[in-house]
Amino acid sequence: MTALILKICLSYLLGSVSGSLLLGRFKKIDIRSLGSGNAGGTNAFRTQGLLFALGVVMIDVGKGFIAAWWIPHIAAGLSQPVLDTGQLVMVCGFAAVLGHCFPIWHGFRGGKGAATAVGALIVIEPWLLLPLVTTWLLTLVLTGYVGLSTVLAGFSLVPAALWMNDNELVILSVALALFLLFTHRSNLHKLRNGTEYRFERIYIFSRRR
Repeated sequence: MTALILKICLSYLLGSVSGSLLLGRFKKIDIRSLGSGNAGGTNAFRTQGLLFALGVVMIDVGKGFIAAWWIPHIAAGLSQPVLDTGQLVMVCGFAAVLGHCFPIWHGFRGGKGAATAVGALIVIEPWLLLPLVTTWLLTLVLTGYVGLSTVLAGFSLVPAALWMNDNELVILSVALALFLLFTHRSNLHKLRNGTEYRFERIYIFSRRR
């Protein structure tokens, strides 16, 4: 049990390393004081440009990947495992997502978890990225709203996991979908009020000048 707790804590701490806030220190900015105030890749792109955002996404995806791929196997065999390897991979990956959203290093104000979840899913079940990315891209092109695209992409994991007939994967998919819905609640509120930011260059129905 001690080993399990330590691995969960380590995954959370790794997830707490925010890509935008880490890179922002080199530019002497706090991304949370700009744009939407969120420490994720979308706000990084809107306020700092493509290269900065790519660096942010690489860090945020990478920590989810490392948490699911490496941390579960640290000191393997030193204690009786409470969870099997597959379950531990899922738990560590989800802990990294929690760390990204509520980072202890940054006053518990982080991003919204999507990029870190993608990194974890690469290890947990890469096939789930197919419905995730397809739904995200399709919704983004049709609506121009990143938040809505992310929420719907999260929920696309659930039928995909059901189709794969893996109960543990279904539980994880439901947890991720609900968590992404929670972290994007402000986006949905703005969408309802008509104040949500829309990427007009991506939205295919936008007016062409």
